[in-house]
Amino acid sequence: MSSIQNQNPRLINLFTAICMVVANMIGTGVFTSLGFQSVEIKSGFALLFLWLVGGIFALCGALCYGELGAAMPRSGGEFHYLSQTYHPMLGFISGWVSITVGFAAPIAAAAIAFGQYFSRVFPVATPMAIAPLVVIIISLIHANNLKLGSYFQSSLTVLKVLLIVVLIGCGLFIAEPQNIQFLPSWKDVQLIASSPFAISLVYVTYAYSGWNASVYIASEVKEPEKNVPRSLWAGTLLVMVLYLLLNFIFLYSTPLDELAGKLEVGYLAANRIFGVQGGEMMSLLISFGLLSSISSMVWAGPRVTQVIGEDIPLFKRLAKRNSSGIPYYAILLQLSIVLVLVLTSTFEAVITYLGFTLTLSSFLTVLGVFVHRLKFPDAPRPYKTWGYPVTPLIFLAISLWMLIYILFGKPVESIAGLATIALGLPVYFIACKNQLASSSSK
Repeated sequence: MSSIQNQNPRLINLFTAICMVVANMIGTGVFTSLGFQSVEIKSGFALLFLWLVGGIFALCGALCYGELGAAMPRSGGEFHYLSQTYHPMLGFISGWVSITVGFAAPIAAAAIAFGQYFSRVFPVATPMAIAPLVVIIISLIHANNLKLGSYFQSSLTVLKVLLIVVLIGCGLFIAEPQNIQFLPSWKDVQLIASSPFAISLVYVTYAYSGWNASVYIASEVKEPEKNVPRSLWAGTLLVMVLYLLLNFIFLYSTPLDELAGKLEVGYLAANRIFGVQGGEMMSLLISFGLLSSISSMVWAGPRVTQVIGEDIPLFKRLAKRNSSGIPYYAILLQLSIVLVLVLTSTFEAVITYLGFTLTLSSFLTVLGVFVHRLKFPDAPRPYKTWGYPVTPLIFLAISLWMLIYILFGKPVESIAGLATIALGLPVYFIACKNQLASSSSK
């Protein structure tokens, strides 16, 4: 399928691209996961090591995507990379997942979570009323103007990071330290090799997801050959440091037994540090950080749809841009899907199997670093993966382990993910047939 030259204005600087990555990564995961991990893992060192391994995994992925993003500096993410590296059908299947649920389900989940936080402190409306309103407002902001959307995104992300830094700083200087060991012992080696550690790692990698965010808007980034790779590794490294410090503060300030099995880890830690009222206020402020996550996904998702519309005539309307260069119809399509998921509360069911399809997509994309070098040895590569071939091999090994674990541990969800992929195949073949028919009629 032929590719249409992308004419989007390149208005996004490196700082905004980094903000995009950070906002996509920091959601509710880091404020909720530790409670479930600490049920069976009772070591401060092992718990922090868990987040270190997850960060290394994400960083390896970011470094690999950086090479592909520099070699193929166009929006669309996996759709574009898999189409160019393997075959357009594989790219379309990845894009199909992104269009249907890949971005819409996490947006719906984050919007509902924001609604729940907000309605606790300000019970003026139900979460189900707040969630769609938030998504509509943010979608309209990003549909209006690229500069406005980028300022909105950067401001929310800076606020989110500052709040986390304040929480970390206050935890270090105000909180009463708990009796927990952060230095390694022989028992920690056994914990790291255990099944609970392996299972927890799956959820930690989900908390780190979003490290590839800036590749979806590459066509709008200034000097993408340099700035896309930089934004990926810089954003991921920043989040890795914040995650390690945050989890240290949670463990340092709050008894492990109090955290075990609890969902609202951030709220419990804030209570310990600031008291009940201060904890509620900090929890509300942290919840506003969800707005930057919603914003980044609202921004990124339609760019995948836009590139599919540019490459596949059947979907050309979705590539149409308004006077500001915004893929207006693609944003409206995503908004419609999000509202359906929010109002029917089906996003939770979608998210349970989304992990399998997204892990498979990123696995094939990182494998594409090897494939691209073999197929196109003379192609310009302004940036090459640091630590190659070890870096991609680490990512592929952990991804393969997770795919096997999810497939056998959650067969129903995995089959549902494969079914979503299968549904995209007839759509692809109809699109191919339509393109051939339109070509022959000319």
